[in-house]
Amino acid sequence: MSGKAITGSCFCKKISYLIDSNMGVFQYCHCSRCRKFTGSAHAANVFVAPGDFHWLGGEEYVGRYNPEETKYFATAFCKNCGSSLPWLSKSGRVVIVPAGTLDEDPGIRPDKNIFCGSRPEWYTSAASLPEHDQGPPR
Repeated sequence: MSGKAITGSCFCKKISYLIDSNMGVFQYCHCSRCRKFTGSAHAANVFVAPGDFHWLGGEEYVGRYNPEETKYFATAFCKNCGSSLPWLSKSGRVVIVPAGTLDEDPGIRPDKNIFCGSRPEWYTSAASLPEHDQGPPR
């Protein structure tokens, strides 16, 4: 749990938000819905209490998709740049914040991987790959 307020935004900066000091769970989700939404091998999500989440600006640019077949899952995105954005679960009990939209260190770290049984066949752990501080060498 972080002890300070933290901001977040979309790529084009038309939308911004604030999370009051109470960070909840931080986890990587490998489910097929999160993969489709992020376009990546997994989502990095922080769960926050709805009372600790506030839009600061640009809420009119927030789009939402509510798949009929899901009990909790929905998505939100910037209508201008397409960035993933925080979304209120269908139960209304938690705001799911894509960690990549945070503007600073949340003060907590991921503590679990979930829905690992849904990983695609092509998945390779990032920890097992070579690392470069910038683009790959030529």
